[in-house]
Amino acid sequence: MVATKKTKKSLELINSRLQLVMKSGKYMLGYKQTLKMIRYGKAKLIILANNLYTLAIIDPGDSEIIRSMPEQTGEK
Repeated sequence: MVATKKTKKSLELINSRLQLVMKSGKYMLGYKQTLKMIRYGKAKLIILANNLYTLAIIDPGDSEIIRSMPEQTGEK
């Protein structure tokens, strides 16, 4: 039961941050536009989902969604 509450709270936090990006930031929807932004090095965060379009966040605006994501290093 505790894990379910934690998961639900986490999803609500991500949803609210995505809504703020959509209001105040710059983003691209669609596969082709996302690939362009990756090639130009402008995409900060890419979101892939089975039931949605590909979303590339270029400028998060007022949202802290990029800073809240866990950092990944290329160390092996």
